[in-house]
Amino acid sequence: MKIDVTALCAGQPQPFNGAEMSAIDKRPLAGTVAIRSFGLAGDMVADTEHHGGPDMAVHHYPRDHYAEWDAWLGGHDLLSRPAAFGENIVAEGLTEDAVHIGDRFRLGSALLEVSQPRKPCWKIEHHFGRKGMVARIVKQHNCGWYYRVIEEGAAQAGDTLERVEIGHAVWNVAHVFAKFYDPAHKATRKECEQLAALPRLSDELRGEARARLQT
Repeated sequence: MKIDVTALCAGQPQPFNGAEMSAIDKRPLAGTVAIRSFGLAGDMVADTEHHGGPDMAVHHYPRDHYAEWDAWLGGHDLLSRPAAFGENIVAEGLTEDAVHIGDRFRLGSALLEVSQPRKPCWKIEHHFGRKGMVARIVKQHNCGWYYRVIEEGAAQAGDTLERVEIGHAVWNVAHVFAKFYDPAHKATRKECEQLAALPRLSDELRGEARARLQT
C-alpha cells in the first residue's frame, strides 16, 4: 500500500489557554525534513508528560476524516489547511481500520512503526472552539495514530508513505482505541492480556493493560 504525503508539518509551543502551552498549531515544512527518533526536525512538544517520547514521535491523522468533520462542525477555517488536528503527516487514503499496531511504513529514507492510537484531549476542542469533538472521536474511533522511528532518515512533501510490513494484524488502530477509550467496547480480561503482550504496542498502553488486569 502506498499513499502520497501532501505535507509534513511541525509546530513550536505557543500560548494556548492562559498559562497553558501547546504545539498543536502545526504548519507545513519546506524542503527535505529530517526524521529523528524524537520526531520531525523543527517539531516540539509542550506537554512532555502526555506527549512526545519515542513511542509518540510522529503523529498521523487521516485527512479522509476532514469532510465529515466539516459537515459536523458546519464548516471551519482550520479544515481548509493542513494539520488541523496537529498531525505531522498530512495524507489521504489510510484510516484507523486499515492500519495495525506494529505496521511499518517507509517514508523517504525513514522507517516508521505504528505504536498506538492518539488519545483525544480537551486541546482539540479548544483549538477548534467547539465542544463535543472528543466525545465524537471516542464514539467513532477516528483518532489518528502515532509512529515510533525505527530507522532515522529524511522525507519531503510529495514523497510516498509505503507499508512494507504488517504488524499485529488482529489489532488495527480503531480496535485498540475502542478497547482503551470507548466505554461501549470495554476490553475483556482476555483482551487485556492480549494487549499487555503485544510487543509493538507502546509501553504506556501495555502498562495500562497490565494495570487493568490488577483491578
